[in-house]
Amino acid sequence: MNRSWMNLVPKPQGSSSLPLRYLNSADALLLLCLAAAAIALGAAVRHMLGPLVAPASMPIHLDMWHLPGYALRTTIRMFAALACSLVFTFVYATLAAKSRRAGQILVPLLDVLQSVPILGFLSFTITFFLGLFPGRILGAECAAIFTIFTSQAWNMALGMYQSLRSVPPELEETARCFGLTSWQKFWRLEVPCTIPSLVWNAMMSMAGGWFMVVYSESITVGSTDITLPGIGSYVGMAIDHQNIGAVAAAIVAMMVVILVYDQVLFRPLAAWATRFRLESVNATQVVEPWFLRLVRRTRLLRICGNALLSVGRRISYLPLGSRPNSVLVNAEEDNGGADWLWWGFLLLVCLGASWQVWDYAHTHYTLGQIAYVFGLGSITLVRVVSMLVLASLIWVPVGIWCGLDPTRAWRAQILAQYGAAFPANLFFPVFVVVIVHFRLTPDIWLTPLMILGAQWYILFNVIAGASSFPSNLLEVGRNLEVKGWFWWRRIILPGIAPYYLVGVMAAAGGAWNAAIASEVAQWGETTLTAHGLGAYVAQSTQLGNISNVGLGTVVMCVFVMFTNALVWRPLSDFVARRLKLN
Repeated sequence: MNRSWMNLVPKPQGSSSLPLRYLNSADALLLLCLAAAAIALGAAVRHMLGPLVAPASMPIHLDMWHLPGYALRTTIRMFAALACSLVFTFVYATLAAKSRRAGQILVPLLDVLQSVPILGFLSFTITFFLGLFPGRILGAECAAIFTIFTSQAWNMALGMYQSLRSVPPELEETARCFGLTSWQKFWRLEVPCTIPSLVWNAMMSMAGGWFMVVYSESITVGSTDITLPGIGSYVGMAIDHQNIGAVAAAIVAMMVVILVYDQVLFRPLAAWATRFRLESVNATQVVEPWFLRLVRRTRLLRICGNALLSVGRRISYLPLGSRPNSVLVNAEEDNGGADWLWWGFLLLVCLGASWQVWDYAHTHYTLGQIAYVFGLGSITLVRVVSMLVLASLIWVPVGIWCGLDPTRAWRAQILAQYGAAFPANLFFPVFVVVIVHFRLTPDIWLTPLMILGAQWYILFNVIAGASSFPSNLLEVGRNLEVKGWFWWRRIILPGIAPYYLVGVMAAAGGAWNAAIASEVAQWGETTLTAHGLGAYVAQSTQLGNISNVGLGTVVMCVFVMFTNALVWRPLSDFVARRLKLN
């Protein structure tokens, strides 16, 4: 019997010596912190289950001592959205990667979902959730969590999908030789291969969720205004009142929250994820976080964690699913007449949807109006492309430089989290004041607001790719004295291409999504508007013109779908086919 478990057996001298013998100072400290967190969580959740009139009768206070409570409420919403995003990622990405037919629908749909501005149809989702829980705050809370979820889930699902498609074929052949079932192969091979990308994208998605916090916590449904206590609603009120001190206090509170959950959760997870790199990692290259060292010093928590891991291993070894032979037979039979039925079904669905769109469009829009909105979409497209090119030229070299050194990677990772966490409207005062003072053109100088949050997806994923790059390949390049542009073109850029593609696709979706907030900047009574599709949707939303909001959203979907079909999907297939580290 293991000695650690023998300590659990009561001694004849009396059971009172058991806790003192088994627990140590690290256990006591962490248990105390867990108890305090549980009490705070329970108090916050209790308020979330109250009647709906409570938020309307309790306005947001700009006094700084209210910020800790607001920060707790916002953090709960962020992690609730992250948990939903994780479940969605495993289901959606796995189905898209495993089923060829499902992938033909789910992958383009995922690209569209991450680009469609959730703010454009926020009123519909709010109405839905308020109807689920009538008269309760929980409906508004679910609407806020869903809004944050839409800024987290797509990037995580896309990253896991790309990782599942990039599993080295020799490892798949090894799993086939061992006769692993589909269930065992998924948990013992494919999920471990996706963990590094999943952890990095979860960190980035958590930071990107702060972009939606301001909009998710201040909700308007018709003539009813609902304000949920949190950092986002605090920032929104501070901007309305032009209170620079309150904005600065909110920024400090947000930085403290990010620092805490980075140190306690994401840094240990990132260190743990290095175990799943597709090479042997020298232990001296991995910086072990202080919180992970503290947890390893505990006894009770360490044994509880080991017990949970043991249960997880047993579940992963269950002989569920089909064996390799049956999988191969099904794959061969997949190319028969079922393909014609599948494509016929999709054609019927497309024809039905096209008829519904035509029936609505020809009674609500004119050709001139549609052409005008497509012209605005072209302007926004130019902004998105120009910002992606500029961000790539800046952050790809920086990300590679940081990712090749573990210490620099750790520092850049936390800086990227801080940068991505800043909502674009926190920069509105600076941009509005500068543009008005120097009489600049809003169409040009409001454009950087579009990429302020989305650019960090590129940096984050490039750092992840460079950190996961096999050191033996770098050593081969050094031994052969490969330098300069040839080293970039033949070694490092092909190696990070899968990660960069995930980052730039997420950045493109984030830029389209941010267009609705970045093409209209407001500070107090001063409002600057740039010509573009985002401004069109934003102004239509403010006027309550649902048909124009729908037209703008559909046009944005059309632009995104054509961009995916002509650019991102061919690049994704090329990377999966030619740039695997086999």
